[in-house]
Parts: sequence; structure tokens; C-alpha cells
Amino acid sequence: MLAKDRGEYTALMEPLVISEGSLAKGALTDLAFELAQKSAGFRRSLPASLVSSLADLVRSIDCYYSNLIEGHDTHPVDIERALRDDYSTDIRKRDLQLEARAHITVQQWIDSGGVTDRSLTAEAIREIHQRFCRLLPKDLLWVEDPATGEKIEVLPGEFRDRDVIVGHHVPVSSPAVPRFLRRFEEVYSKLGKAETIIAAAAAHHRLAWIHPFLDGNGRVARLMSHATLLQALDTGAVWSIARGLARNVDAYKGHLANCDLQRRNDLDGRGNLSEESLVAFTRFFLATCIDQVTFMENLMQPDQLHTRILLWAEEEIRMGKLPSKCRVLLEAILYRGEIPRSETPAIFQASERSSSRFVSALIDRGALRSESTRAPLRLAFPAALASRWMPGLFPERTA
Repeated sequence: MLAKDRGEYTALMEPLVISEGSLAKGALTDLAFELAQKSAGFRRSLPASLVSSLADLVRSIDCYYSNLIEGHDTHPVDIERALRDDYSTDIRKRDLQLEARAHITVQQWIDSGGVTDRSLTAEAIREIHQRFCRLLPKDLLWVEDPATGEKIEVLPGEFRDRDVIVGHHVPVSSPAVPRFLRRFEEVYSKLGKAETIIAAAAAHHRLAWIHPFLDGNGRVARLMSHATLLQALDTGAVWSIARGLARNVDAYKGHLANCDLQRRNDLDGRGNLSEESLVAFTRFFLATCIDQVTFMENLMQPDQLHTRILLWAEEEIRMGKLPSKCRVLLEAILYRGEIPRSETPAIFQASERSSSRFVSALIDRGALRSESTRAPLRLAFPAALASRWMPGLFPERTA
């Protein structure tokens, strides 16, 4: 049966932002400022030639960790295989690879400007859900009613048409979803950049609290947060909030649950929901972002990164997996950022034919990338090499 409108007022999800009178507002503003400074500094420190390659890897990382939060473990190596249309023969693993590919496709659309200036609107939230779900295999587009066992189809981009229970939280009735999202958009889409950074955590929770879709709400909330931070901080998509949330998943889910709680007393804000809990989640969210920027910044320290890559190359050469002259091209690219193909014979001190063979060997190993056969050569960051080049980014593949 379709749900009836219970007539809920949108004030039920107040406060939507931390009040100016909150004693925590100053400290949260300082955290937001620190995050903005660190994110901008990290982005500026990267050579332009590395940004797109690193963003490609970060999309796989975002996808991997977002999947983990949902209880789906698809390793970045298997995600990259899916991007090359190389799927497992195991149906379940193949479905999870397709799910990962759907996530990356949507995040790539976001990173290329798909929701610029509108990430916190109902239209964008619907479109993120639609783009993701329409790429999923049919087996992943069903949910089961825990009370009746009924299987219900998830329709891409369609708001739920029935009431649901999420843990101890009872979201608003389904007919109320559009008006709650209108209020959501009215508040969050009109904030300035500094306030948007502070409010990113609140928007993340309030979307989950509304629970507009039958399934996929957590993933949509994380993609929305990624899009919001991409715009407000100009991150370049080179660090991942999903990694930080997944590595602290118990704290993340605990904060979300606490933000569902009603105001405790007169010292806990003036809205229906607890402002103290929202402050705690905002502090956790911003600190997690700062931690992830710092982590990526340390991984990308030029001297250390260059040393790790060249040590890898030397080992590959010793094992006969790469021609010995490949090292000199890697050194040149690490120093200059990119190399025109026309210069490779001089760098190798070899014929064009031999140079082409050396370049192909590095491309085949995933170390280099090029947009076309005439485009410059740039460093790549494949997941298969990440454990050597960027240790700690994600767990090594065990099977």
C-alpha cells in the first residue's frame, strides 16, 4: 500500500545549520578555514600533469571505500578491471564490479562539472541517484521489506512511495519527501562558500535523515558531499572523504545515529533535533577531511614518491619485466611532468622503433598514460601499482 502523508512540518529536521549563537561555531569555522587552506595548498603543490591521473585513482579509492561502508568489498584492482570491460566469471563479483563502474561513472561526471553550483539541490540529488542506479545490474535494484519479506524494485531517480524504517529512525512519510527536500535546497543551496564547508556534514546527515529513496541514500549522500567539497574547496578531486569515513566507519555511523536524536534540553539548540550531535558530527567530518588531505599530501611528497617509483622500476628491470632503459624515461617524466613522444628517442639514445618499444612497455605496465598516440606521456597511478607507489592508500588485494 502506498503511504499516506502524515503532514510532517519541515521544522522536524531543524536545525539545518549550526546556529550563530552556538559556542562551537568559532572552532568549527577555524576547522573549515584550516581545511580550505590545506586543500588549496595540496592542489597547488601538484604539477598539472599529475592532477588528472591522481583524480582517476582517487575515484577508484572513493568507490572502494564507499562500497565498504555499504558492505560490498570490490578491490580497486577489480574496479580498474571493470573499467577495461574485464569482468569476473563469478556472477556476484561481476555484479559488484558493475556497481563499482556505475559509481565511478557518476563521480567522473561530477568531477567534470556535472553538478557545478547545484550539488545541494533536489534536482542534482535525483540525478545522482538516477545515473547511478540505471547502470546497476537488475539483481542490485531490489530491496526486501524486513517486516513482510516483500521484494520491492528500486527505480532510478524515483523518490520512495512507501514508508520505511532505518534502524531506530523512522524517516518522514513518502509524500512528505518533496517538501522536505525543498526546504533542504532552500537552506543549503544559498549558503556562501565558507558556510557551505561548515554545513557539508549537516547536509550529509539531513539527506540521510529524509531518506528520499528506497535504497542508495548513503551512497548518494557521499557523492553529494564529494560534489559539494569539490566546488566549495576546488579540491581537484585529488583526495577522498569516503576513505576517511570508511576507516572510521563505527564513529561515522554512530554520529549519524546521534544526529537523529531529538534536542535534549534548552542548552541543546532551538530546533527539533540535537544541535550538540550536529556539532559533534561536523567536527568529526571536517577533521576527517583534514586528515585525508594530509595523508594524500604526505604520499605525494615529490622526493619520496620519486624514490618509491624508481625503486619499483629497478626491481621490474632486474626481474626482466621492463627494458633497462625505461628508468631514464620515468626519471625525465618525474622531473618534468610530461614528455612529448617526439623527444623519447633522444632521452633513450635509441632509434624511434626501440623508443616506441620502451614506451609501450611502460604503458602496458600501467606506469604511463597518453591521451593518444601523439599526445604527451604522463605518469599514471594504476591501482595495481598503488601498494608500491602509494603505500597505505588501500589494503593489498589478498585473492
